[in-house]
Amino acid sequence: MGCIILICYDSAGLIIAAATIGTINSKLLTPEEKYELITRNLQEVLGEEEILNILKERDLKLYWGTAPTGKPHIGYFVPMSKIADFLSAGVEVTVLLADIHAFLDNMKAPLELVKYRTKYYEVLIKSVLESIGVPIEKLKFVIGSTYQLSSEYSMDNYRLCATVTEHDAKKAGAEVVKQVDSPLLSGLLYPGLQALDEEYLKVDAQFGGVDQRKIFVFAEKYLPHLGYKKRAHLMNPMVPGLAGSKMSSSDPDSKIDLLDDEVAVTRKLKKAFCEEGNVTDNGVLSFIKSVLFPLGTLNGQTPKFVINRPEKFGGQVIYTDYQSLEDDFRDKKVHPGDLKIAATNSINKLLDPVRKKWASDPELSKLTSQAYPEPGSKITKKKESKKHNQPPKASNTPTELPVDVSRIDVRVAKILKAENHPKNAKSYVSTVDVGDASGNPRTVVSGLAAHIPLEELQGRYVVAVCNLKPAKLQGIESQAMLLAASSPDGSRIELLDPPTESDVGEHVVWKGYGSAKRDAEVLNPKHKVFDQVAEWLRVNDEGVALYKDIPFETSKGVVTVKTLREGTIR
Repeated sequence: MGCIILICYDSAGLIIAAATIGTINSKLLTPEEKYELITRNLQEVLGEEEILNILKERDLKLYWGTAPTGKPHIGYFVPMSKIADFLSAGVEVTVLLADIHAFLDNMKAPLELVKYRTKYYEVLIKSVLESIGVPIEKLKFVIGSTYQLSSEYSMDNYRLCATVTEHDAKKAGAEVVKQVDSPLLSGLLYPGLQALDEEYLKVDAQFGGVDQRKIFVFAEKYLPHLGYKKRAHLMNPMVPGLAGSKMSSSDPDSKIDLLDDEVAVTRKLKKAFCEEGNVTDNGVLSFIKSVLFPLGTLNGQTPKFVINRPEKFGGQVIYTDYQSLEDDFRDKKVHPGDLKIAATNSINKLLDPVRKKWASDPELSKLTSQAYPEPGSKITKKKESKKHNQPPKASNTPTELPVDVSRIDVRVAKILKAENHPKNAKSYVSTVDVGDASGNPRTVVSGLAAHIPLEELQGRYVVAVCNLKPAKLQGIESQAMLLAASSPDGSRIELLDPPTESDVGEHVVWKGYGSAKRDAEVLNPKHKVFDQVAEWLRVNDEGVALYKDIPFETSKGVVTVKTLREGTIR
């Protein structure tokens, strides 16, 4: 039996609820109809003929696995929608929570955390499935360690190791296993274990992202060497990140977590790459294509993506197919700002049921803190004490330091002069005194022209981040960043105001954290330290700037904004 899902919309055309309204008997479908349902919206299928042959005799058995490492992101809705298709086609679906794989993938999840993250993934995945109407009683959840630690599995692993070449093992994991300068042996074992899972879960096929294609081909080649049959493989297209590249659980700015609040979703969509008219390298547009439209087509439903805008800019427009939206964006009939707002609203509506479930259950909040403890917690310190088991690193490297606000050099600064950017009407170029020992001011480029009049910047005291790597912006090197608060919808931006009589160059601090010293590291943009810290920067309902719930402070008091309330800081 499979499910029929009703997608409900509010007056603006946004998804507000999903509910199972009935069932269909998959036995009434022909093998060809089942195959069509199983394979729709996939990027590639290996073993099509074998799948059809099985469907002519019985229902297909399939598994989808996920390793509980970083927090699951909204891209998980894509495999969840396919699981709904599988169930409708009568497929026997197993969800593998691959805890051993998570540990082996270059220590992304230490053993102390794996058990909590495994439970976190299970509950969150079930919540997502329930939110889109998938009946989870039809699914089988299996934790990898329940069979992967058996003597039989271990012996098969040794047999595989005696057959597989180092070259093939490394090649198979290249797109999935985290690549580092000093790789661990565990990364070479990972593909073989994933291949063995197909045999031990007794399935006909494995489902995953197209980034796992090399592991799938590896499994097809080597399982027969052990006397096991070759399985079929079904692959989803990869969900792009908000910057246009692959969405990653380890990159906070590339993805939207399933439990991100509305403010976080708004902030991430605001900063996402979305160049006007660009349809080939556009994170927001690709996300709408890969996530929102496929979800809208579950069980034959018609997707509905609504852009609301003033009549003078074209008024409301409703898209029921992705290509029409892409064509209009390419022809500049849809502005990036309008696209981002519509995507933000749709995503927040989609995430609401999951967020509400988490907010209503204190045990789930406790599980979150156990699975992803804050830096400095007992379990994090315990992990740090075991670094002798990891490859040696140079001392005091950024990866050994905490990822919190103590890494950021934030100071009181004064704008000496501000001018319009010669190449970009939306930006200003300011000469800013940040209190450097040299006495020399810094050049700062800021995109504030649409929000703050130029005259208001002259001689103004501000708050600046001073240890970011200098970067050229429209041809001018920017040597610091001015911190500003933004309203949730992005319509208002205000610079942070240090307390009156604060000294230029004085550090902004946070109780319990402090602030980076003047001679501290220049943050490597590849490590995204500031981006991770910025996830916790906000303005409260009193206009006070906060890191988590701790105020920005100088010796003269707290940092504030003039009028904005409940916003994000960047």
